[in-house]
Amino acid sequence: MDYRFLCMLAACYMLLNCAHGQVSTNSVANDFASQNEISIPTLDISGDTSRHVMIAQGTPEIRQGHPSTLLMPDGKIMFVIWTKGHGGKVDFLKKSTDAGLSWSELLPVPDNWHRHGNCPPLFWLPDPQGKERLMTFVNRGPQGLKMYRAISEDEGETWSPFEPVLHPNGKDTMMADVMPFTAIVPVENGQKLLGVSNIRRPYEGGKTNMVVQSTSTDGGESWSHWRMLLDLGDPFIPCEPELIRSPDGKQLLMLIRENKRAFNSWIMLSNNEGKTWSEHYQAAASVTMDRHQARYAPDGRLVIVGRDVAEKSPSKGHFGAWVGTYQDLVDGGEGEYRVKLLHTWKTT
Repeated sequence: MDYRFLCMLAACYMLLNCAHGQVSTNSVANDFASQNEISIPTLDISGDTSRHVMIAQGTPEIRQGHPSTLLMPDGKIMFVIWTKGHGGKVDFLKKSTDAGLSWSELLPVPDNWHRHGNCPPLFWLPDPQGKERLMTFVNRGPQGLKMYRAISEDEGETWSPFEPVLHPNGKDTMMADVMPFTAIVPVENGQKLLGVSNIRRPYEGGKTNMVVQSTSTDGGESWSHWRMLLDLGDPFIPCEPELIRSPDGKQLLMLIRENKRAFNSWIMLSNNEGKTWSEHYQAAASVTMDRHQARYAPDGRLVIVGRDVAEKSPSKGHFGAWVGTYQDLVDGGEGEYRVKLLHTWKTT
């Protein structure tokens, strides 16, 4: 265990609370009363099975969980990775050559993948020289709750074993006690990568969460020590942030899941490539989801998918999409409309 890191994190936590104080729970709770209504339409296409493609059938004994997909730059090759059970081992990887309409059999992976697990995301990441590689990360493995990475140098044909992520000094391993990276974007004209996730508050029990970030200068092989961005204290549980770059490229928006269901998701903004962030504020109920995944449509609108958890949503608990503009998010607006994509027959 890296005790220097824990001591530094604890010191930063105390300084932050001294400087900014605790968030007023009553203030947020009062504001929430006027923010949990949804007035934009929700379209339901979940019953249209012609849109469905079965990648892996679940059984009473096996839950296929935590899928992450990645569409390659050619717009045709696509990968999906997932785990067996909730936060389980990384057992499954498939490939599509027609943008997800059909899928291969399970692809071979290194033997040690089966000893690693928990919510593996897929990323296509550039290094400062412009070389791009596929990467995935997990945070459960033989060395405990650490960040582990696997790399493909040949566009997914072969993969490396999972290895612990090191800090730039080449000695200390990166701690990750809740999740691996949930979002990574290039910053500073591709000279760095910015990754975000959530970790536990040091020396406290329970499911405390702090939103944190790290940077890489070598294309994602090594990462800096975590920098804490958001710790709201009880009763809030912010987690699993997504990063969205503005259409003009000048701003980053962080959209954060709130695991305390009485509140909406959170938003923070950065105008300097993640060096500093704005004060957090509540997003609209219409875009309150778990594990937001955002992409721009060809017409410039944003499409954000995730598990709908808005209290008054007609599609609460199911897999849905939000359609709107980047400015809608910045302004705390509701967006244009929502879509129920898939019906969930059992909660997760």
